[in-house]
Amino acid sequence: MNEQAVKTLARLARPLTGVAEDYDSLLDLVGDRRFVLIGEASHGTHEFYRERARITRRLIDERGFNVVAVEGDWPDANRVNQYVMGLSDDPDADAALGGFRRFPTWMWRNRDVLAFVQWLRARNDAQAAAATKARFHGLDLYSLRASIEAVVHYLERVDPEQALRARQRYSCFDHVEADGQAYGYALATGVADPCEDAVVTQLLEMRERSAAYVGRDGLVAEDEQFYAEQNAQLVHDAEEYYRQMYRANISSWNLRDSHMASTLDALVKHFDIQSAPTKVVVWAHNSHVGDARATSMGFRGELNIGQLARERYGDDALLIGFSTYAGRVTAATDWGGPAERKRVRPARHDSYESMLHDVALPQYWLPMRELANDDEFASSLLERAIGVIYRPETELQSHYFQADLARQFDAVIHLDHTRALEPLEMTQLWDEGEPPETYPSGL
Repeated sequence: MNEQAVKTLARLARPLTGVAEDYDSLLDLVGDRRFVLIGEASHGTHEFYRERARITRRLIDERGFNVVAVEGDWPDANRVNQYVMGLSDDPDADAALGGFRRFPTWMWRNRDVLAFVQWLRARNDAQAAAATKARFHGLDLYSLRASIEAVVHYLERVDPEQALRARQRYSCFDHVEADGQAYGYALATGVADPCEDAVVTQLLEMRERSAAYVGRDGLVAEDEQFYAEQNAQLVHDAEEYYRQMYRANISSWNLRDSHMASTLDALVKHFDIQSAPTKVVVWAHNSHVGDARATSMGFRGELNIGQLARERYGDDALLIGFSTYAGRVTAATDWGGPAERKRVRPARHDSYESMLHDVALPQYWLPMRELANDDEFASSLLERAIGVIYRPETELQSHYFQADLARQFDAVIHLDHTRALEPLEMTQLWDEGEPPETYPSGL
């Protein structure tokens, strides 16, 4: 990117100095929108989580946002929701986050999320009416076993006969102990039959009987039925996701993000009936939040929740991304591995991260729509994405992709040097961190 482009960015940059007024102009950009999707360039960076929470607190307090929907599993997040709404037996926020035990546990069981959940509970406790409280929900579909258990547990309370039928239908997954990846592999290798018919039948039956289940106890019963039906929907979508996992990567990615977008729709529809308007903050990775059509993902036929939000809600949705140049990150070396505190290489010179670094501000945000029609930003550059795995030795192949940043996001927050997210459960590898960097930084 040329020198003039960097000067343009410097002129547009809104510095962040840690004061309460930092995001005044960003909230002006939000305006009356009902959907704000806030990303992260990694699943393990402290500052991304901290700043996302700062923005979310203001959206709740000042703009009436009342749902936080995260890239987490529905039943695990619902346990947190019960806590922040004052409806659970969990004694504290740490216990309420106890459902998040699936890899990567640090993604939600970390100091920053703990602090936000504590704040949300205290804030909700100060509200006189349930309608003014803010909720916490999950959008993801990996919780096959937990969602099956949640459906059966709900039916055991409201309709024991149907609970027996649900247990019988879901027994189709017993040979793999309701493990999604094992189920997908069993189908791919021909050692099992699909459970598609069973999960479809169960979902339809839940919907048909919903009126009978909620006709007794008002809003509480409506919420319980909604949570149970969403678990049944998740089992349906997860079955399809894992059935596709070993067949077509693009198809499984699209199924996952379509499920998250549909769950977002369901949350809005459900809570609009109780206390419209529902206004939602979404927390997910940049790869889910940024419009896929402006990246190489879209070129491959992949979509994401950011694209779907723009298509469904138009200007009612605002997409915010994050960026960093260098620092540390909490990540694993391999899937299922322990959390490590890894050194993040300085960004490649031909990347957006390097260009944003050249602005020479430690932290700031940019209104990207002001660059969308600027010829200097018409071409795409490399953009870095770190998920739960970070492999610096193959960084170009593993963590960079082509993107048009001005079309991908409405706003970008750049934090030049960042720290690793602190897990609630430390590992020796995390405590020790990485040795000093000895390899070249520009590969």
